[in-house]
Amino acid sequence: MKDDEIEDSSAPLIEHLAELRTRLIWSVVAFAVGMVLCFTVAEPLLNFISQPIADVLRARGEDPRLIFTAPQEKFFVLIRISMIGGLALSFPVIAYQMWRFIAPGLYRSEKNAFLPFIIASPALFLVGAAFAHFIVTPLAMNFFIGFSDAIPALASLVAGEGNFEQSADSAELQTVFLGSVRESLDLSLKFIIAFGLCFQLPVLLTLMGKAGLVSARGLKDVRKYAIVGILTLAALVTPPDVITQVILFVVVYGLYEISIQLVARVERKREAELRAQGLWVDDDDEDDEATEAETKA
Repeated sequence: MKDDEIEDSSAPLIEHLAELRTRLIWSVVAFAVGMVLCFTVAEPLLNFISQPIADVLRARGEDPRLIFTAPQEKFFVLIRISMIGGLALSFPVIAYQMWRFIAPGLYRSEKNAFLPFIIASPALFLVGAAFAHFIVTPLAMNFFIGFSDAIPALASLVAGEGNFEQSADSAELQTVFLGSVRESLDLSLKFIIAFGLCFQLPVLLTLMGKAGLVSARGLKDVRKYAIVGILTLAALVTPPDVITQVILFVVVYGLYEISIQLVARVERKREAELRAQGLWVDDDDEDDEATEAETKA
Protein backbone atom coordinates (compact mmCIF):
# COMPACT_ATOMS: atom_id res chain seq x y z
CA MET A 1 0.00 0.00 0.00
CA LYS A 2 1.63 3.27 -1.09
CA ASP A 3 -0.29 5.30 1.45
CA ASP A 4 1.29 3.38 4.31
CA GLU A 5 4.91 3.02 3.28
CA ILE A 6 8.02 3.71 5.27
CA GLU A 7 9.80 6.85 4.16
CA ASP A 8 12.35 6.15 1.44
CA SER A 9 15.33 7.38 3.45
CA SER A 10 17.49 4.34 4.07
CA ALA A 11 20.93 5.30 5.34
CA PRO A 12 24.07 3.52 6.48
CA LEU A 13 24.64 2.83 10.15
CA ILE A 14 27.28 5.58 10.41
CA GLU A 15 24.80 8.17 9.15
CA HIS A 16 22.22 6.99 11.69
CA LEU A 17 24.77 7.29 14.50
CA ALA A 18 25.77 10.75 13.29
CA GLU A 19 22.13 11.81 13.24
CA LEU A 20 21.62 10.36 16.73
CA ARG A 21 24.61 12.35 17.97
CA THR A 22 23.15 15.52 16.47
CA ARG A 23 19.75 14.89 18.06
CA LEU A 24 21.38 14.24 21.44
CA ILE A 25 23.45 17.41 21.21
CA TRP A 26 20.36 19.49 20.48
CA SER A 27 18.55 17.82 23.38
CA VAL A 28 21.42 18.51 25.80
CA VAL A 29 21.66 22.12 24.64
CA ALA A 30 17.91 22.57 25.11
CA PHE A 31 18.14 21.06 28.60
CA ALA A 32 21.07 23.31 29.54
CA VAL A 33 19.27 26.43 28.31
CA GLY A 34 16.09 25.41 30.15
CA MET A 35 18.08 24.74 33.33
CA VAL A 36 19.75 28.17 33.20
CA LEU A 37 16.42 29.88 32.59
CA CYS A 38 14.82 28.02 35.50
CA PHE A 39 17.74 28.85 37.80
CA THR A 40 17.00 32.55 37.32
CA VAL A 41 13.54 31.96 38.81
CA ALA A 42 14.47 29.05 41.12
CA GLU A 43 13.59 31.01 44.25
CA PRO A 44 9.99 31.71 43.15
CA LEU A 45 9.70 28.07 42.04
CA LEU A 46 10.85 26.94 45.49
CA ASN A 47 8.27 29.22 47.10
CA PHE A 48 5.57 27.80 44.81
CA ILE A 49 6.47 24.18 45.61
CA SER A 50 6.63 25.00 49.34
CA GLN A 51 3.30 26.85 49.30
CA PRO A 52 1.21 23.89 50.59
CA ILE A 53 3.40 23.43 53.67
CA ALA A 54 3.43 27.20 54.27
CA ASP A 55 -0.38 27.29 54.17
CA VAL A 56 -0.56 24.42 56.68
CA LEU A 57 1.82 26.21 59.05
CA ARG A 58 -0.13 29.46 58.79
CA ALA A 59 -3.37 27.62 59.54
CA ARG A 60 -1.74 26.19 62.66
CA GLY A 61 -0.56 29.62 63.77
CA GLU A 62 3.12 28.74 63.24
CA ASP A 63 5.92 30.52 61.45
CA PRO A 64 5.72 29.53 57.74
CA ARG A 65 9.45 29.24 57.20
CA LEU A 66 11.81 26.43 56.25
CA ILE A 67 15.40 26.13 57.45
CA PHE A 68 18.59 24.80 55.91
CA THR A 69 21.13 23.04 58.12
CA ALA A 70 24.17 23.19 55.86
CA PRO A 71 25.72 26.18 54.04
CA GLN A 72 25.33 24.51 50.63
CA GLU A 73 21.90 22.97 51.21
CA LYS A 74 19.75 25.72 49.74
CA PHE A 75 22.07 26.17 46.74
CA PHE A 76 21.81 22.50 45.78
CA VAL A 77 18.06 22.61 46.35
CA LEU A 78 17.83 25.43 43.83
CA ILE A 79 20.05 23.44 41.45
CA ARG A 80 17.72 20.45 41.78
CA ILE A 81 14.69 22.61 41.08
CA SER A 82 16.48 24.09 38.07
CA MET A 83 17.28 20.62 36.70
CA ILE A 84 13.70 19.40 37.04
CA GLY A 85 12.31 22.64 35.65
CA GLY A 86 14.86 22.61 32.82
CA LEU A 87 13.84 19.07 31.89
CA ALA A 88 10.17 20.08 31.85
CA LEU A 89 10.90 23.24 29.86
CA SER A 90 13.05 21.45 27.30
CA PHE A 91 10.80 18.39 26.97
CA PRO A 92 9.07 19.63 23.78
CA VAL A 93 12.46 20.04 22.10
CA ILE A 94 13.72 16.67 23.37
CA ALA A 95 10.52 14.94 22.27
CA TYR A 96 10.75 16.58 18.85
CA GLN A 97 14.37 15.43 18.42
CA MET A 98 13.41 11.88 19.42
CA TRP A 99 10.49 11.95 17.03
CA ARG A 100 12.60 13.20 14.13
CA PHE A 101 15.03 10.34 14.75
CA ILE A 102 12.50 7.49 14.85
CA ALA A 103 9.86 8.87 12.45
CA PRO A 104 11.61 7.77 9.22
CA GLY A 105 11.41 4.15 10.38
CA LEU A 106 7.65 4.23 10.99
CA TYR A 107 4.73 3.67 8.66
CA ARG A 108 2.49 6.67 8.13
CA SER A 109 -0.31 4.96 10.01
CA GLU A 110 2.07 4.36 12.92
CA LYS A 111 3.04 8.03 12.95
CA ASN A 112 -0.61 9.05 13.10
CA ALA A 113 -1.13 6.57 15.93
CA PHE A 114 1.80 7.73 18.06
CA LEU A 115 1.44 11.49 17.74
CA PRO A 116 -1.65 11.76 20.00
CA PHE A 117 0.16 9.82 22.73
CA ILE A 118 3.22 12.06 22.52
CA ILE A 119 0.93 15.03 23.18
CA ALA A 120 -1.27 13.31 25.77
CA SER A 121 1.58 11.97 27.91
CA PRO A 122 3.03 15.33 29.10
CA ALA A 123 -0.48 16.79 29.38
CA LEU A 124 -1.58 13.98 31.70
CA PHE A 125 1.66 14.29 33.68
CA LEU A 126 0.92 17.98 34.27
CA VAL A 127 -2.62 17.15 35.39
CA GLY A 128 -1.29 14.55 37.83
CA ALA A 129 1.38 16.95 39.12
CA ALA A 130 -1.22 19.68 39.65
CA PHE A 131 -3.49 17.21 41.45
CA ALA A 132 -0.61 16.24 43.74
CA HIS A 133 0.44 19.82 44.45
CA PHE A 134 -2.96 21.37 45.10
CA ILE A 135 -4.82 18.46 46.72
CA VAL A 136 -2.61 15.62 47.93
CA THR A 137 0.38 17.56 49.28
CA PRO A 138 -1.67 19.87 51.55
CA LEU A 139 -3.50 16.86 53.01
CA ALA A 140 -0.22 14.98 53.53
CA MET A 141 1.56 17.94 55.09
CA ASN A 142 -1.36 18.62 57.39
CA PHE A 143 -1.30 14.99 58.54
CA PHE A 144 2.46 14.75 59.07
CA ILE A 145 2.85 18.09 60.85
CA GLY A 146 -0.28 17.60 62.94
CA PHE A 147 0.92 14.13 63.93
CA SER A 148 3.41 15.70 66.37
CA ASP A 149 0.47 17.14 68.32
CA ALA A 150 -1.74 14.08 68.12
CA ILE A 151 0.52 11.70 70.08
CA PRO A 152 1.07 13.93 73.17
CA ALA A 153 -2.62 14.83 73.19
CA LEU A 154 -3.63 11.18 73.02
CA ALA A 155 -1.19 10.31 75.80
CA SER A 156 -2.67 13.09 77.92
CA LEU A 157 -6.17 11.73 77.37
CA VAL A 158 -5.12 8.16 78.21
CA ALA A 159 -3.43 9.43 81.38
CA GLY A 160 -6.82 10.61 82.57
CA GLU A 161 -6.43 14.34 82.23
CA GLY A 162 -9.63 14.37 80.20
CA ASN A 163 -8.69 16.85 77.48
CA PHE A 164 -6.42 17.25 74.52
CA GLU A 165 -4.90 20.58 75.63
CA GLN A 166 -1.32 20.86 76.79
CA SER A 167 -0.24 23.39 79.32
CA ALA A 168 2.17 26.03 78.09
CA ASP A 169 4.32 25.69 81.22
CA SER A 170 4.34 21.89 81.14
CA ALA A 171 7.65 20.30 82.12
CA GLU A 172 7.28 17.67 79.41
CA LEU A 173 9.35 17.79 76.25
CA GLN A 174 7.71 19.89 73.56
CA THR A 175 8.27 19.27 69.86
CA VAL A 176 8.12 21.96 67.21
CA PHE A 177 8.34 21.66 63.43
CA LEU A 178 11.41 23.24 61.86
CA GLY A 179 11.16 22.07 58.31
CA SER A 180 14.29 21.44 56.28
CA VAL A 181 14.25 22.91 52.79
CA ARG A 182 15.73 19.76 51.27
CA GLU A 183 13.51 17.25 53.11
CA SER A 184 10.31 19.22 52.48
CA LEU A 185 11.15 19.65 48.81
CA ASP A 186 11.92 15.93 48.43
CA LEU A 187 8.54 14.97 49.87
CA SER A 188 6.66 17.40 47.63
CA LEU A 189 8.54 16.25 44.53
CA LYS A 190 7.87 12.59 45.38
CA PHE A 191 4.13 13.29 45.38
CA ILE A 192 4.35 15.24 42.12
CA ILE A 193 6.35 12.55 40.33
CA ALA A 194 4.27 9.67 41.74
CA PHE A 195 0.95 11.17 40.70
CA GLY A 196 2.34 12.36 37.38
CA LEU A 197 3.34 8.76 36.61
CA CYS A 198 0.01 7.37 37.85
CA PHE A 199 -1.78 9.62 35.37
CA GLN A 200 0.17 7.92 32.56
CA LEU A 201 -1.96 4.79 33.03
CA PRO A 202 -4.38 5.50 30.12
CA VAL A 203 -1.46 6.19 27.76
CA LEU A 204 0.39 3.03 28.79
CA LEU A 205 -2.59 0.68 28.57
CA THR A 206 -3.83 2.17 25.30
CA LEU A 207 -0.41 1.73 23.71
CA MET A 208 -0.35 -1.86 24.97
CA GLY A 209 -3.80 -2.32 23.47
CA LYS A 210 -2.58 -1.03 20.11
CA ALA A 211 0.31 -3.49 20.29
CA GLY A 212 -2.09 -6.33 21.08
CA LEU A 213 -0.56 -6.95 24.53
CA VAL A 214 -3.79 -6.29 26.43
CA SER A 215 -7.48 -6.37 25.57
CA ALA A 216 -10.54 -4.67 27.03
CA ARG A 217 -11.96 -8.05 28.03
CA GLY A 218 -8.69 -8.99 29.75
CA LEU A 219 -8.59 -5.70 31.67
CA LYS A 220 -12.17 -6.27 32.81
CA ASP A 221 -11.35 -9.82 33.90
CA VAL A 222 -8.47 -8.64 36.12
CA ARG A 223 -10.40 -5.68 37.51
CA LYS A 224 -10.51 -7.15 41.02
CA TYR A 225 -6.74 -7.61 41.01
CA ALA A 226 -6.35 -4.05 39.72
CA ILE A 227 -8.41 -2.80 42.65
CA VAL A 228 -6.12 -4.58 45.10
CA GLY A 229 -3.06 -3.20 43.32
CA ILE A 230 -4.42 0.36 43.34
CA LEU A 231 -5.26 0.11 47.05
CA THR A 232 -1.72 -1.09 47.72
CA LEU A 233 -0.33 1.77 45.68
CA ALA A 234 -2.48 4.25 47.60
CA ALA A 235 -1.16 2.89 50.89
CA LEU A 236 2.47 3.17 49.73
CA VAL A 237 2.61 6.60 48.09
CA THR A 238 0.29 8.48 50.45
CA PRO A 239 0.41 9.06 54.21
CA PRO A 240 -1.65 6.83 56.53
CA ASP A 241 -4.59 9.13 56.06
CA VAL A 242 -7.79 7.49 54.88
CA ILE A 243 -9.04 10.57 53.05
CA THR A 244 -5.86 10.92 50.95
CA GLN A 245 -5.80 7.20 50.19
CA VAL A 246 -9.45 7.22 49.11
CA ILE A 247 -8.81 10.21 46.83
CA LEU A 248 -5.86 8.47 45.16
CA PHE A 249 -7.82 5.22 44.80
CA VAL A 250 -10.80 6.94 43.20
CA VAL A 251 -8.61 8.87 40.76
CA VAL A 252 -6.39 5.95 39.68
CA TYR A 253 -9.30 3.51 39.46
CA GLY A 254 -11.18 6.06 37.34
CA LEU A 255 -8.15 6.21 35.04
CA TYR A 256 -8.19 2.40 34.86
CA GLU A 257 -11.83 2.38 33.75
CA ILE A 258 -11.09 5.10 31.20
CA SER A 259 -8.22 2.96 29.93
CA ILE A 260 -10.59 0.02 29.39
CA GLN A 261 -12.84 2.20 27.25
CA LEU A 262 -9.86 3.51 25.25
CA VAL A 263 -8.58 -0.03 24.62
CA ALA A 264 -12.07 -1.11 23.55
CA ARG A 265 -12.17 1.81 21.13
CA VAL A 266 -8.81 0.76 19.69
CA GLU A 267 -10.11 -2.80 19.22
CA ARG A 268 -13.28 -1.58 17.48
CA LYS A 269 -11.23 0.57 15.12
CA ARG A 270 -8.87 -2.32 14.34
CA GLU A 271 -11.83 -4.64 13.70
CA ALA A 272 -13.43 -2.11 11.35
CA GLU A 273 -10.20 -1.77 9.37
CA LEU A 274 -9.75 -5.53 9.07
CA ARG A 275 -13.38 -6.02 8.06
CA ALA A 276 -12.96 -3.39 5.34
CA GLN A 277 -9.95 -5.34 4.03
CA GLY A 278 -11.79 -8.65 4.31
CA LEU A 279 -9.26 -10.02 6.79
CA TRP A 280 -11.44 -10.17 9.91
CA VAL A 281 -12.47 -13.62 11.16
CA ASP A 282 -15.18 -13.91 13.81
CA ASP A 283 -14.67 -16.20 16.76
CA ASP A 284 -17.75 -18.22 15.74
CA ASP A 285 -16.27 -18.80 12.28
CA GLU A 286 -13.01 -19.99 13.83
CA ASP A 287 -14.90 -22.42 16.09
CA ASP A 288 -16.87 -23.77 13.10
CA GLU A 289 -13.67 -24.27 11.10
CA ALA A 290 -12.03 -26.07 14.02
CA THR A 291 -15.08 -28.32 14.47
CA GLU A 292 -15.16 -29.11 10.74
CA ALA A 293 -11.46 -29.98 10.77
CA GLU A 294 -11.95 -32.30 13.74
CA THR A 295 -14.90 -33.99 11.99
CA LYS A 296 -12.88 -34.62 8.81
CA ALA A 297 -10.05 -36.01 10.89
